[in-house]
Amino acid sequence: MSKPEDQAPPEFYFNVEEAKKYTVNTRILKIQTEMTERALEMLNLAPDSPALILDIGCGSGISGSVATSEGHTWIGLDISRAMLERALESEVQGELYQCDVGEGFNFRPGVFDGAISISAIQWLFVAARKDQIPQKRINKFFSSLNQCLGKNARAVFQFYPNGSEQIEMLTTAALKAGFKAALIVDYPDVKRKQKIYLVCASAEDDLTSLKPKKGIETMDSDDSEMEESKEDKIEFMSKKSKYIHKGHKKNEKAKFKSKEWIIKKKSRQRGQGKQVRHDSKYTGRKRKHAI
Repeated sequence: MSKPEDQAPPEFYFNVEEAKKYTVNTRILKIQTEMTERALEMLNLAPDSPALILDIGCGSGISGSVATSEGHTWIGLDISRAMLERALESEVQGELYQCDVGEGFNFRPGVFDGAISISAIQWLFVAARKDQIPQKRINKFFSSLNQCLGKNARAVFQFYPNGSEQIEMLTTAALKAGFKAALIVDYPDVKRKQKIYLVCASAEDDLTSLKPKKGIETMDSDDSEMEESKEDKIEFMSKKSKYIHKGHKKNEKAKFKSKEWIIKKKSRQRGQGKQVRHDSKYTGRKRKHAI
């Protein structure tokens, strides 16, 4: 089954029908709530102190409602009008704006105490028009974000990357905009529960205290935290370091026309805004010669 990002740009994919299904799905609601709570935890906000949070890709207001329940005020941005209308129907308490974050946004400098984004920034790699270059849009996004965050504010992005190249593009853009960045992978050994977060902060912030949650396949989500160790899958980045995906050698290259090589090539083409067929179990499969 293909990912939503492989089917259409967000403003078209999240139509009235999809927005309704997304909002009433109890499983999505549970997962989105848990991921939002985790993102807010990593913002490291001052306890018992209400904060102003920017919710990027707020959708129908699920993540914003979690922020409200924790006593915070929030402003939500989303490109889908149908999703924002669902949020209005739910009478969420945040301010809502329809906005394509890939084109940047203008808020007063330093106004936000933190920013969160749940299952959204991977859509920056999806081009709706030929003139939309994902890399330029990502750079514009992080530049706009850096301007509106407070001095010690963090931004936490939960997202679903399509390969390590997309992770590298995002982290490189964040570093270029002046952020320090850390990649957190919760439940790294449980594929069905694995969640990836990119945490961005000021250069003075100490991100070494961030630790991923760990668990094993047979445990429930409430009991799945295990003792943390130095083997945790977490990568810290600065302007002088480059992202290296764990499990891959720095200079390792995929075999020419292998499945890995083809997937990487398609990922690069998507980053250039080209129309590419979605990946499937048949991608890179060797075919028999015709007789």
